[in-house]
Amino acid sequence: MSASQVIKTSDSKASRLVITFSALLLLALLVPLLDQAYYTKLVSRICVFAIAAVSLDLIVGFSGRVSLGHAAFFGIGVYSAGVLAQLGITQVGWVMPIAFMAAGLVGCFIGSISLRTQGLYFIFITLAFSQMIFFIAQGLRMYGGDDGFRLPAPTVWMEGFDLSQPKVLAYTMLMVLLAVAYVAHRLMTSNFGQVIIASRDNSRKVNSLGLQPYPYQLTLFTISAAMCALGGVGFANLNEYVSPASISWVQSGEFLFMVILGSAGTLLGPILGAAAFVILEQILSAWTEYWMFYLGIILMLRVLFLKTGLLGLIAQHRT
Repeated sequence: MSASQVIKTSDSKASRLVITFSALLLLALLVPLLDQAYYTKLVSRICVFAIAAVSLDLIVGFSGRVSLGHAAFFGIGVYSAGVLAQLGITQVGWVMPIAFMAAGLVGCFIGSISLRTQGLYFIFITLAFSQMIFFIAQGLRMYGGDDGFRLPAPTVWMEGFDLSQPKVLAYTMLMVLLAVAYVAHRLMTSNFGQVIIASRDNSRKVNSLGLQPYPYQLTLFTISAAMCALGGVGFANLNEYVSPASISWVQSGEFLFMVILGSAGTLLGPILGAAAFVILEQILSAWTEYWMFYLGIILMLRVLFLKTGLLGLIAQHRT
């Protein structure tokens, strides 16, 4: 293939991705205007899960490590919204930054230990930490223990303008998703991101250049954890309920499902994966109570026959 053909193919793929992203953004902006609460909440749910999936992809796709504990940071965001509401703190300007910093601190601690391992050890250590936080949440009897508790008050922007309103929640989560995706893009296209990617591909070579991958990886892990908590704040307001279920390993598995389904190592892929997951969940759960079984079959078919995920399918060049 000549250089001009390579450039043409690359431009074609890029244009497909731009069109796809623009279409998704336009759809997300227009749906709440239909004044249909169900579909507006569906957009909110997609955005919430997409935030978590994009943040997880920083670890899985760009850092090359599979984490089964990402729900811990999501749950910190959920509990931040609930606990702060019980204390009378409901302003977005307080709730989201507190959730962001709390998850970042916990993520920094977990990452400082787990990033010293590789492969299966990393998977099980992140899972172990997540389960520890899950059992801590279960033991909080003042906050309902295993049953959780109803969100006392929604997170508010200003009086009469809060996240209990479907439109406000949808546009808020969409705004947060765009911000998270933008920051993630800037990170991974910077020199910092190039070190992360090079460490994933050949850590020995990075070491030979005098760079230590660990501080870069720990910084990325901390940022990823903090970003995920923002989705948790939205999730608490979407369900109007706070429970340890948001921290379970099942939730972590669902996030990983979204990343793999869409395409790991990209930023649009996890967003597509989250949208596909939520839509499939709604369709299959209305059809059968064993909907997760069929999701498993779909994931298996994706791994076997769609190597580059949904994003690769859209960007595929057809001659």
